[in-house]
Amino acid sequence: MSTLRNLTADECLALIAPGGVGRIAFTGSHGPTILPVNYRLDGDRIVLRTRTGGAMDGDLRTGIDDLEIVVAFEVDAIDPEHREGWSVLVQGPCHHTPGTPGAPGGSWVDGRDHLITITPQRVTGRRLEG
Repeated sequence: MSTLRNLTADECLALIAPGGVGRIAFTGSHGPTILPVNYRLDGDRIVLRTRTGGAMDGDLRTGIDDLEIVVAFEVDAIDPEHREGWSVLVQGPCHHTPGTPGAPGGSWVDGRDHLITITPQRVTGRRLEG
């Protein structure tokens, strides 16, 4: 039988530190939206790439100064055979960020020329242990 254990924020950040693929969730123009994205951890921020003018770029812009859109970002690793794994949820405001998208841990898709960062305000996670 497996047990479920809550993770500390530090444990969560250590698990997602290598970067890879996660999911961003936000309220989009067509309702609740969840998209898989490549990401990397840059200090205490999560960095994503999107296409300028794409759906995520447009949905995460309000045109209102100083209004922050809070998003959820999730990363997990699951081993169904051993019934083990972990899941990390990061919640916080996202920002359009100037910079060069060509940094390490880049997108797997061509044309991703715009950076979005998430500043974690709440970091939670759980580990399922066999």
